[in-house]
Amino acid sequence: MAALSADSTSSVSASDVRSAPEPVAKSSRRKPPEKELRIADQPGFVLHSYPYKETSLIVDVFSRDHGRIALVAKGAKRPHSQLRGVLQTFQPLSVSWSGKSEVRTLTKAEWVGGLLPLEKSALLCGFYLNELLVKLLARDDPHPALFNHYVSALNHLAHDEPPAIVLRKFERALLRESGVAGDWTRCTVSGTRVLADQLYVVDPESGPRPARVADTWPKVLGKTLQDMDNEDYADAATQTQSKFLMRFLLAHHLNGTTLNTRQILIDLLQL
Repeated sequence: MAALSADSTSSVSASDVRSAPEPVAKSSRRKPPEKELRIADQPGFVLHSYPYKETSLIVDVFSRDHGRIALVAKGAKRPHSQLRGVLQTFQPLSVSWSGKSEVRTLTKAEWVGGLLPLEKSALLCGFYLNELLVKLLARDDPHPALFNHYVSALNHLAHDEPPAIVLRKFERALLRESGVAGDWTRCTVSGTRVLADQLYVVDPESGPRPARVADTWPKVLGKTLQDMDNEDYADAATQTQSKFLMRFLLAHHLNGTTLNTRQILIDLLQL
């Protein structure tokens, strides 16, 4: 398992010193320079990358303890750069970086293995997970629990578990861990637990409440909400209702942003 390094450069700008005509020296207070951040051997995954200048890449990485970060991989586009083979999606990496700006410098990337590659429909589902993370997570916002859910989802997809169930579990975890969805097992009107045989709608900003005839939001049984909380998707009704519920809630929190992979999944796999 070989470590791969990307060269990093830094520049230091000198400050101008101006002398006053009077013999009294003038002193100025300057804000101390921000300390450069150096992170070593952080577990992470490449979510997305795009070209930067002639030979480099900007890599969007989902790290375990630092959340989603942007790194410049210098020289990664060169034909013989070993980074080209390492900075691949869905591969567990050990990543190191330095810098103090929004886009830091990748200093090392090492493939650590442990996951089977995604193939066919599972690969498309993986890209859907990545697109959700890129569009819903702010940068530099740590989500270690969500990182573990992501690893679990990739592992289940690689082992041919039903994609619809894997995606529903991850979507629910994403909304919960990112703080935009709370407890769906309690009614926000009464404060009591939802009833299995009663219909509810889930307000994107507050949570479940009893459904009304005039409601245009997806109506779901209390049992569906209970099953989703328990990650139990054995019931066919739970699978169907959770699909339309999550599609509605994600659309709300994305503020109209289109998920390209979601539409492909709907067209090809009815997910």
